[in-house]
Parts: sequence; structure tokens; C-alpha cells
Amino acid sequence: MQLDKEFKEAISNLPSSEKDKLLFRLLKKDLNLVNRLYFELVGNKSIESRRQEMETHVIQEIDKISNGYYSPGYLHMDMRYLSGEICEHVRITRDHFGEVSLNLLMLNGILQSNSRKIAAESYSKAYKCCLYIISRSFKILVLIKKLHEDYFVEIKNDLQNLGNLIAENDFLMKLAIQNGLDINWLIAADIPDNIVQIHKDIRSQGFLK
Repeated sequence: MQLDKEFKEAISNLPSSEKDKLLFRLLKKDLNLVNRLYFELVGNKSIESRRQEMETHVIQEIDKISNGYYSPGYLHMDMRYLSGEICEHVRITRDHFGEVSLNLLMLNGILQSNSRKIAAESYSKAYKCCLYIISRSFKILVLIKKLHEDYFVEIKNDLQNLGNLIAENDFLMKLAIQNGLDINWLIAADIPDNIVQIHKDIRSQGFLK
């Protein structure tokens, strides 16, 4: 339902006590909003400190995931779960730089520890896991273009590292080519200005899914 001007004015004119009751009732149904408001209004940690905590968590989880490696399928599920935790961090803090840096940390760490294990599997078993990595890598490029250019210096090396790790894995390179991801965009740290449209067009053709 779209909130029209008349409805917004009616809400604004409600007594403060009534608005408080409605707000608390709505908050009970939206945990994400509760966490975000708590962070912004009550929490005493900065975005940077929360990001550092997430970096430590991601590194620890990568170690657990890698030490307990069973198959590309389980690795895929573990990455999706860890990515969900990163998304939750972003929803709460609106840390858009962290969305890029933490995803780069996750993919680089996973590949550094598991690329050979993935390559030792059959292509059919590794397919979904590798496609997820390619899809996340493409999404990272899109997210980078939405950041202020000053941030790029801080993530350039990690982006290049990810490109090199993908290039070293035949499965990943095969899927990168099939899904329109030019690894040189990562290795050379040279992202096309129209990367958002490129990504949109490729997805509309049924790729990266």
C-alpha cells in the first residue's frame, strides 16, 4: 500500500502518545527495523567498529567452513548463510562500504582455502557453488560503482586478488565467460562506467542465476 499525502498528514496529526503506541506495535513485527533503530539511537558503536567485528566474524567463519569442507554443495550453502549475515549487518548499519569489503573478504578467503578442493570435484557438482561466486563477484562490481570514488583505493587490491583467484580456477573462468563477467575488470581494477546496465542486461537474458 502506498502512503498518500492525506494519509501521512493524518498520521502526523495524531497525538504523540497514540503515535508511540502505533510505532511500538509496528516495531514488534519488524526485527530488522528494531535493530537498525537501536544501532542509530541507543548503540554506542560506530559503523567502523561494527564492520571490524564483522570482519573478525567472517574470518572465523571462513576457517570453520574451510576446515569442515565436505563438498561444493555444502560450501555453497555456507557462503549463502555468511552472505546473509553480511546483509543483516548492512541493513542495520547501512554500511555500504562494508557491503563491498566484507563480501570481498568472504570470497577471497573462501577461494584461497578451497579453490583446489572445488577444482578436484566434477564440474556438475561444483557448478552451483562456482556460479554463486561469479554472481557475487559481478554484484560486487555493481556495488563498487555506487560508492564514492575515494573508497576505491581501499578495496583495489582485494578486487585484483579476487580476479586472480578466479582466473586460476578453470571452473570459475568457464562460468565467468559464459555469464559475461570479464575477469580483467577485476584484475586491472577497471570497472566499466555502465556496469550497472551490463549486469541488468545479462540477468535479463537469464544468466547469473
